[in-house]
Amino acid sequence: MSDSNVPEPRPSERVGALPRQAPKSTEPDFSTLLLAWLDSHCASLLDSLRRLARQPLGSFLTCLAMAVALSLPMGLSLLLGDIKRLGGSWQRAAQISLYMQMDVDDAAGERLRAKIAELPEVAEAEWIGREQGLEEFQRQSGLGEALRGLPENPLPGLILVTPRQIDKAGLETLREYLADLAGVQLAQLDLLWVERLGAILALGERFVFGLSLLLVLALLLVIGNTIRLHIENRRSEIEVIKLVGGTDCYVCLPFLYMGTLYGCGSGLLAWLVLAYGLDWLNAAVLQLAGLYSSDFALSGVPLEDGLSLLLGAALLGYVGARLAVARHLSELAPR
Repeated sequence: MSDSNVPEPRPSERVGALPRQAPKSTEPDFSTLLLAWLDSHCASLLDSLRRLARQPLGSFLTCLAMAVALSLPMGLSLLLGDIKRLGGSWQRAAQISLYMQMDVDDAAGERLRAKIAELPEVAEAEWIGREQGLEEFQRQSGLGEALRGLPENPLPGLILVTPRQIDKAGLETLREYLADLAGVQLAQLDLLWVERLGAILALGERFVFGLSLLLVLALLLVIGNTIRLHIENRRSEIEVIKLVGGTDCYVCLPFLYMGTLYGCGSGLLAWLVLAYGLDWLNAAVLQLAGLYSSDFALSGVPLEDGLSLLLGAALLGYVGARLAVARHLSELAPR
């Protein structure tokens, strides 16, 4: 047979030929994608910082206006918390007075007081004997000489019970239980103080909640309007970016960082305003408390509340910017 009929070997079968390799994948790996994502966010953050730094006065005034709106509900909430700390005084206003029978002596009264103090609903129980009660009545009423002429002490022993919680239904249940104890002649509770206290606290909490909602809406409008102005100032730049294929996410990112930075700045300013304002107000509170022989003072801004204020302000800034970007950026299209 002729050699021309012998088929030629394929390139991969030739001696010394290299094996065929699979084509390399052109897809970037995870680390490359992550670095690109980080670079994009860093560039957007730095761009937002530069743009805010170019207008320091305008940026500061915007943050200050937001800080005033943030500090109002936060300050009222802190003041309401300080008022609640006066619960010791209010609890004494809601004390249950147990008037004992005339034949109950000091030893029996102390035993009953110890038994009442062990109840979980009771924060404190104080025994006032007949002689001690008479001395206090003489000192406070100014009728000391007249009372000394009485043949015997007309006052019974008294146990003052301070409840642990101020609750009308719970206090009434506790009063009925204490009234049935042996040796107790009368259990008296002034529920009017409790009702007034509960109404004042409920009104304060509702007022703070409503004010917070209104000011949150106002802050969202301020942030949204500010971001809208930034979008209008960069209209031509945004249209060019979209024209060359820039995605909406890429265009939105600097404005989201800008709104978050506005929120962080306003949160820091609100923290400073509250700290200074409460410290200034605390001087007058200390003077007033001293007139009542009390050491009550405002607690200031706790660290956890300040951090919550800062985080909430940053979140409000982000949400406001997000709403503004979604509303106005869709109207910009390359022409």
